[in-house]
Amino acid sequence: MVNINELPENILLELFTHVPAPQLLRNCRLVCSLWRDLIDVMTLWKRKSLREGFVTKDRDEPVDDWKIFYILCSLQRNLLRNPCAEENLRSWRIDSNGGDEWKVESLPGDHGTSFPDTKVKKYFVTSYGMCLKSQMVDLKAEGYSEKLLDTVRPDIVVKDWFAPRADCGCTYHLRVQLASADYIVLASFEPPPVTIEQWNDASWHLPHLLQLPSWRPSHPFSTWGQGHTVLERLVWSPCHQQQHHRQPQDSQEPRPCQNSTGGRH
Repeated sequence: MVNINELPENILLELFTHVPAPQLLRNCRLVCSLWRDLIDVMTLWKRKSLREGFVTKDRDEPVDDWKIFYILCSLQRNLLRNPCAEENLRSWRIDSNGGDEWKVESLPGDHGTSFPDTKVKKYFVTSYGMCLKSQMVDLKAEGYSEKLLDTVRPDIVVKDWFAPRADCGCTYHLRVQLASADYIVLASFEPPPVTIEQWNDASWHLPHLLQLPSWRPSHPFSTWGQGHTVLERLVWSPCHQQQHHRQPQDSQEPRPCQNSTGGRH
């Protein structure tokens, strides 16, 4: 019987392409020096990226580290639980519940407009008093190791859609905090509140997290803590007050960097 290590290296690389990354790094890499060296070859991680559709063969932009690129792509997703109100208010902590309190309704609602993404069917609804909800994301529990967070420091894209009712004004406020494992706040992002007057067109808004000359659809966080205090948690706190507001889709998702819920007021 032929020993697997007698196979050509190119064949071994092809076999490793079909093995899940966690098994490659935690198990296969420890088998022998040959496997360790092959698993560390960037060619393997480029092949895996191509196989899983993270890149195409005609990609022109250079990649500094294909292993890190692949790991970040495989982890990239919306980290918020129940971002589109499909499970009512599950996974959200209600911090303030003014007026007629938080509700969940079906789009577009009696006084709203259709959401840009037709796959989103429900939205969070606030009332005429202060309504505040929040959610904490444990990045380690989501698959991000301390080493990855403290050295690679991947960007985190934050998006939050909101809209007013046509017959009511509203004020929208968002705060996102980056916290360490022992809950020390490393950074806090809190753009100016957005106020919309009564008798509006009830259109959906996706404001930029920071104050910029113009709004953009998302903002990447790249200010990560380094050293002994490791970023481990995200605290997401959209706040809505004054009349009614709708919020259908929020999102927080790390993404590769090489060189969404929503609602209605």
